[in-house]
Amino acid sequence: MQSSPVLPVLDMQLLFAGGDARQEFLRTLADAARTVGFFYIKGHGLDTEQQRVLRLSKQFFALPQAQKETVAMLNSPHFRGYTKLGSELTAGKHDMREQFDIMREEPAVMVANNEPKWWHLWGPNQWPVTLPELRMGLLSYQEQLAQLSTVLLSAFAEVMQQPADVFGETLQEPYTHMKLIRYPGVMGNSRQGVGAHKDPGYLTIVSPDQHSGLQVYKDQQWLDVPPIAGAFVVNIGELLELASDGYLRATEHRVVSPQAGTDRYSVAFFMAAALASEVPLLNLPPQLKAQALGPTSDANNPLFYQVGENVLKGRVRSHPDVACAHKIAC
Repeated sequence: MQSSPVLPVLDMQLLFAGGDARQEFLRTLADAARTVGFFYIKGHGLDTEQQRVLRLSKQFFALPQAQKETVAMLNSPHFRGYTKLGSELTAGKHDMREQFDIMREEPAVMVANNEPKWWHLWGPNQWPVTLPELRMGLLSYQEQLAQLSTVLLSAFAEVMQQPADVFGETLQEPYTHMKLIRYPGVMGNSRQGVGAHKDPGYLTIVSPDQHSGLQVYKDQQWLDVPPIAGAFVVNIGELLELASDGYLRATEHRVVSPQAGTDRYSVAFFMAAALASEVPLLNLPPQLKAQALGPTSDANNPLFYQVGENVLKGRVRSHPDVACAHKIAC
């Protein structure tokens, strides 16, 4: 494995500056999304919130195990709550991480046998009573990242010469998902913090701590994505690849666990379209369409244009125990 060249660092302030600065931002954004599928963003104005949520994350994982288990994801048919170390699967193998998942706060719906099973994704979050500040802090941060994602999607629309609101209808009630993650240090060669995968939504925004571990697969090798203080790491999801017919590319990535004695923390935010919607198929101009490679074909990871189906696929694959416990899939 070789170290990664530095990914493009995009300053959000240039997007709003207009003129040549804006055009350079858009050119860099397009190139990053079409090649490696990852980039950094700074100038987002969320530095203070980013650090506050990372501190909240450390407070949550420092709770006694019994207190974390009171909000275990296994309790939730909506795939929300705490997952203990080694309980999530990626590519059929156990990830060495513990995490806490939330989505938008929504009332649960009764799902009839003849209705799509992805309706189970709607519902309330679970919150630990011993850390009451977690609820307000995470829901606020989730909303801020949703707004940032919407701005980035408008920029992608401009890059692809589409109306600025081309994704608008699918974002009326977007599916948002955020997770706090702790990767404990491990000994030996088995260091799958999270295995190789692609994300199922439009965009992913990651708030890392100061420790490296994230890697992306490019040019048949794994490349390091080291953290940059104050910057987010953003990557393209499968829905954006589908919408652009492969003009934009979702990229496989993974996390390598830190060495024994070091814990790595991150906060990952996932933005997808409304679950009841279908991925919009963009009408690219001829010069861009000629560069579209088509969506990735992978028998082990089929892509669905119906958003709820695509998102639920990822949840079931990662948490088969939760899906089976609530008779969603066994």
